Amino acid sequence: MHGSHAVSCFEIKPEFSNSLFILAFIFFTVAGNILVIMAVSIERKLHNATNYFLCSLAVADMLVGFLVMPASLISILYNHTWPLPELLCPLWIFLDVLFSTASIMHLCAISLDRYIGICNPIKYSRSNSLHKTMIKIISVWTVSVVLSLPIPVMGFQDKKKVFVNDTCTLNEPRFVLVGSSVAFFVPLVIMVVCYYLTLRVLQRHSTSFPQESRRYSKHSSAGISDTSLLNRKSSSSKSAQGPQGQSRRGTFQSLNNERRASKVLGIVFFLFLVMWCPFFITNVLIAICQDNCSEHLYNLIHFFVWVGYISSGVNPLIYTLFNETYRQAFAQYITFCNAHNQITVTFLWITSLDIHTMLIYIFFNQYGMFNGKFKTSKKEKAI
Repeated sequence: MHGSHAVSCFEIKPEFSNSLFILAFIFFTVAGNILVIMAVSIERKLHNATNYFLCSLAVADMLVGFLVMPASLISILYNHTWPLPELLCPLWIFLDVLFSTASIMHLCAISLDRYIGICNPIKYSRSNSLHKTMIKIISVWTVSVVLSLPIPVMGFQDKKKVFVNDTCTLNEPRFVLVGSSVAFFVPLVIMVVCYYLTLRVLQRHSTSFPQESRRYSKHSSAGISDTSLLNRKSSSSKSAQGPQGQSRRGTFQSLNNERRASKVLGIVFFLFLVMWCPFFITNVLIAICQDNCSEHLYNLIHFFVWVGYISSGVNPLIYTLFNETYRQAFAQYITFCNAHNQITVTFLWITSLDIHTMLIYIFFNQYGMFNGKFKTSKKEKAI
């Protein structure tokens, strides 16, 4: 009896340590994306179309950390069973699919928007505006909601559509196949093609002025903040008023800024694809083989979904490493030196996240987490 109880206590430690690591990751995901939202909202250098899209993407990533990850963590601690009320299961799947769909749609929209802007810079700068950018962002969210909305409808009508052996998971193979294609693979192809074409255009422009491009690339600052498609209208008009040499310098500077920003966005695109492709591929395989699937596929899907969640937390780190404006803004907010007096907002958000984490811990105890699933089994007690 005593020996078996000791073994049972030892088995709790990995689960408990993993949960602490996941809680820490949830914290940094929410806090990091809040910093991105604040930076784009406050810093004028970041007021451009690309960064507005990234801000909206940060909202989706923040909500993944705030609404989706905690429930997934609880499910892990309950051996992937669903301990919450059954009505919350379809809502949780809906939010999970909504935010992941919104992420890929944002990246797809960014790639399309930048390609159009680089191919037709003058026409784009004249026709583009904050109002039209907001319409594009609202359209992205609308498409994401429409693609995700059938999930709670199916789940509320038939519980079997969202439950498999007490596990909260989407159990509608046809919807999984169609949804994965429309919400991930098709936008993925569009994003990759647009990014490739964008690089081709930039390469073609750079070969036209190779010496000047190399000279000014040494002096151009890296980052998305310098790649303002919205600001191109003012910069082009100023250069047009000056001598021809000034106009050429402005063109070279803009070209190098576009190239550098494309590299940063390329890293964001690449990491997103690397982290989400395994999940969607495995998800499609499970939908195809259904009852004939190997048990390993189901174990992999639980792992790959968290690999996908990691993408929600890495973007703020990428912006910090490659963009000076983001880096300086984050440093101001974290060190309570924000000149715009908005640090109180950050403090309140992080405090709310601490409360959120405490509520999760209270929930574990309320539902008997450490006195239920991790109890010694009846077989052990008999021994």
